[in-house]
Amino acid sequence: MSRAGKYPVEIKNGVSVELTDNAIVVKGPKGELKITLDTKNAHLVDIKVEDGHVVVTPKDAEDKASRAMWGTMTRNIKAAVQGVSEGFSKAMYMKGVGYKASVKGNIFTLVVGFSHDVNMEIPAGLTVTMGETPTEFTISGIDKNLLGQFADKIHKIRKADPYKGKGIFYKDEYIRRKEGKKK
Repeated sequence: MSRAGKYPVEIKNGVSVELTDNAIVVKGPKGELKITLDTKNAHLVDIKVEDGHVVVTPKDAEDKASRAMWGTMTRNIKAAVQGVSEGFSKAMYMKGVGYKASVKGNIFTLVVGFSHDVNMEIPAGLTVTMGETPTEFTISGIDKNLLGQFADKIHKIRKADPYKGKGIFYKDEYIRRKEGKKK
């Protein structure tokens, strides 16, 4: 049984959830998100909006795919409701000699020790704000999936090095330092 799917998703004040034939539309003060129900998985769960809650139930409690989609859809709806009401953010920082970041319009530029600057286009719906130093920045937006994908793309440009202690890090990330070679 899905532990995530057992609990209904509470619709917060100022948020509206509408069910259409092929999507769930969640509107709130920060924006609007649309969760598409693809034809392959839409027949596995029933979704109802009742009494300020969204209730997701599996159509066949014995089917493994139906139980998996039960928890997945519940969490996707919960993330959409939280995104349009509060939003999400990820704080990141860089360590290394000469490492810095900057934002101009919708282009995010990283200087991370390559022979060239790394220019990335910021996806629509996300914002990047610089911190107190040019090595700290925060990515924020309403779509949790898009935010995580963009943050991971930045993180992979210069992965954290456990030997030298430099790279691009999440604020809450802990990298265990390793000892180098011994003579």
